[in-house]
Amino acid sequence: MATVGDSLAFSVEAIDRLQLDRGGELAARDLMSPFVWRRDDGTHAMLVRGVPPNGVYTTDTGMIWYGESHDGLAFTMRDAPVLAPGPDFLDAGGCEDPTLAFDDDRNWVVTYTGVDYAHVSGQLLYATGTGPDDLVKRGVALASTKTAGNTKEATIGRTTDGRWRLYYEFASQEHSLIGLALGDSVAGPWHEQPHPFDPRPDHWDGWHLSTGPMWTADPHMPIMFYNGATHDAHWRIGWVAFDADYTRVIARGDDPLIVPKPHPDLGGVDIAFAASCIDLGDGRCHLYYSIEDRYLERATIRRTR
Repeated sequence: MATVGDSLAFSVEAIDRLQLDRGGELAARDLMSPFVWRRDDGTHAMLVRGVPPNGVYTTDTGMIWYGESHDGLAFTMRDAPVLAPGPDFLDAGGCEDPTLAFDDDRNWVVTYTGVDYAHVSGQLLYATGTGPDDLVKRGVALASTKTAGNTKEATIGRTTDGRWRLYYEFASQEHSLIGLALGDSVAGPWHEQPHPFDPRPDHWDGWHLSTGPMWTADPHMPIMFYNGATHDAHWRIGWVAFDADYTRVIARGDDPLIVPKPHPDLGGVDIAFAASCIDLGDGRCHLYYSIEDRYLERATIRRTR
């Protein structure tokens, strides 16, 4: 397997903080999981998880809001969430980690993590609609099992033979790991495959892995910006490259691309977590991520080799 010095290299050209014009309940919440995409007219839209502030007790672990932007940095958010907990027990405790895919008719398929009523476990659920105004919850997309618990953090795309590909995070033996499943439809059913890659002992990603967005500007070498952490959950963002069929890892960065700056006043939270990526068409992309489970940022990343 190649490393950053052998075949690929990336540089971070700029980091910008997202600004959200938000009212209602979202105004008092922290922000995580910014799924941002560019629409056909060049404007941007976002699904984002609003989280109860640290130390504030509520009955949910999150809700999902929708907003729009002209420049991809300043977003005007709707006052009411588009996905909120319940009434089903599957997500009565919270709605987290939104990911949007479009089916062949350009309908929305929003995959999200549903947290049960007791806040004990979660699993991948999904909702469908023509847009943010008519999303209907459809139930389980990929269920947790005894060996793959707490399925979450979906990344969805197509394979070269037209099937759908689902990367996801799952819990196993005190690790977070990345799984892969294939399906004939964007909504499944999904058939689990071998793990795409594993933690690397004695590295920054030596214990935990979590799914991140794909950058597919080069169809022969798609890139995933994934999340990795040590045993004590110091999360950073790195990259891994696959072959054109997504069957083999051909390169993986030795060092993380995004490392959060320490903020002692936040109680030692040390997390950068990638959520979405937009290709800019000139060898660069915009990577959207959360910092400290609280703020949203956008990095401009260039492929330099």
